[in-house]
Amino acid sequence: MYQDPKVMAIILGGGAGTRLFPLTQERAKPAVPLGGKYRLIDVPISNCINSGITQIFILTQFNSASLNRHIARTYRFSNFSSGFVEIIAAEQRRDSPQWFQGTADAVRQVIPHIRDWGVNTILILSGDHLYRMDYSQFLEKHFDTNADVTISVIPCRPKEAEEFGLLKTEGDGQIIEFKEKPQGEELEAMRVDTTRFGLTKEESSERPYLASMGIYVFDYQRLVELLSEDDSWLDFGREIIPASINNLNVQAHLFQDYWEDIGTIQAFYEANLDLASSLPKFNFFNAETPIYTRSRYLPPSKIQNSEINHSMVSEGCILDGVFAQNSIIGLRSRIDRGARVEDTILMGADYYESYEEIQINLQNEIPHIGIGENSIIKKAIIDKNARIGKDVKLVNERGVSEEEGENYYIRDGIIIIPKNEIIRDGTVI
Repeated sequence: MYQDPKVMAIILGGGAGTRLFPLTQERAKPAVPLGGKYRLIDVPISNCINSGITQIFILTQFNSASLNRHIARTYRFSNFSSGFVEIIAAEQRRDSPQWFQGTADAVRQVIPHIRDWGVNTILILSGDHLYRMDYSQFLEKHFDTNADVTISVIPCRPKEAEEFGLLKTEGDGQIIEFKEKPQGEELEAMRVDTTRFGLTKEESSERPYLASMGIYVFDYQRLVELLSEDDSWLDFGREIIPASINNLNVQAHLFQDYWEDIGTIQAFYEANLDLASSLPKFNFFNAETPIYTRSRYLPPSKIQNSEINHSMVSEGCILDGVFAQNSIIGLRSRIDRGARVEDTILMGADYYESYEEIQINLQNEIPHIGIGENSIIKKAIIDKNARIGKDVKLVNERGVSEEEGENYYIRDGIIIIPKNEIIRDGTVI
């Protein structure tokens, strides 16, 4: 395990998360639930811990309350270590009166907090990617090549390439050109012989582009100089990286394992449901490099007279006479007899309702938290604490691609029930 107290990780919490709305309506993007019991932020933090990096700042400014709670309850290092996971929210100061204006500006504004730790290397990560990486190999490449900046890259296919920032390299891996989301002739000009990075000829012809993963290692002093050079440089991809390539030693580190940017509803939905497949692309069942999250001390799930196929069921659930297929069933989920759940993400609940509370709510025609009897849910995301009544059908009967209703949304044909929402008995969507 790589351990160097002079390496610090900075995790970028992202902007308002508009592409993940309404999942980001009440929470920061890194706090969005993942895989029934985790949060998106758990992935980069766990990668850091498994790589021996335990000094971690998370930068955020939108809806950060739930993220703050999760970090405070989850990541507590020994009193005898220098490790920490700390959130730095955007703050207004005399020398910096604006909120974070971009990824680079966010880091620029927190340099005073970083300076106190005497670090010499900064690892910059994103809070909404799903992947497992040993950052020690990334750092070794950075130090072995005496680089000022090292960028983690992934080989990609032509149909994917125009969605990313693309890089061109020389034979030794030094980056000589960067283009943000090029198209047409500019895209063709960014082709690279990826056999130089260990791909076979067949793999290279399928994936002839090197896409930036938005993950960087910077020499601390070089980073400070770049951020001080021009205050109008607000973004790493658009301004800082191109400026670095022109004047500094910028290297590429190839990553060939599974990596997914889950910043959109469609990507989030597909990445989650893949976790329940027989051979998922991302495997939580890895004892050597676990993904950490909050310990909740919940009871085992109770399942009666149910048929559950290709699904993940989290702790503390009560399932009675349920059919579930290709679904994620989150913490404390309660699903009643006769319900069918297919191709769906249930994020679960933050708390249990008592029997008395359930009875009082039923008298007022308010369903309990969870899924009521004989309800059918297909291709949906049900956010936390949602109340789905009896005989409800959430099946997108009209085949709508995009829609906003009073208590639901449809994005890319996926029905989304926001957090704490109520769907009354007999509702059909």
